[in-house]
Amino acid sequence: MALIEIVKPDFTFTDDRGTLTQLVHGGYSQVNAVYTRAGAVRGRFHYHKENSETFFIIAGRVLVRAERDGEKEEYTFSTGDMFTVNPFVRHDFKYLEDTYLVGMYSGCVEKPDGTKDIYED
Repeated sequence: MALIEIVKPDFTFTDDRGTLTQLVHGGYSQVNAVYTRAGAVRGRFHYHKENSETFFIIAGRVLVRAERDGEKEEYTFSTGDMFTVNPFVRHDFKYLEDTYLVGMYSGCVEKPDGTKDIYED
């Protein structure tokens, strides 16, 4: 199985008013809108034990590195790209341009007891 899965939005509709992109219509418990400046790194090679994360790049460009059990992958994603990182896949993001993205989690990262499904060990 690939470490990073390339996925597609449910649909995109464009007319003279502009464009509507339906990313998903279910299956996510937490959704984040993120803006990051060019040159920044987020994630610092972390992973989640319980959550898969799906990202949609609204605008910009980001280098995503992923690793699990010695297997490594690296992708550059840009405006309109959508991808999923599964549980136990270490990953980080290096932002090549100022970037806006949406991050969707299969469950909530912050647990009711105050702990988080974020690991760096």
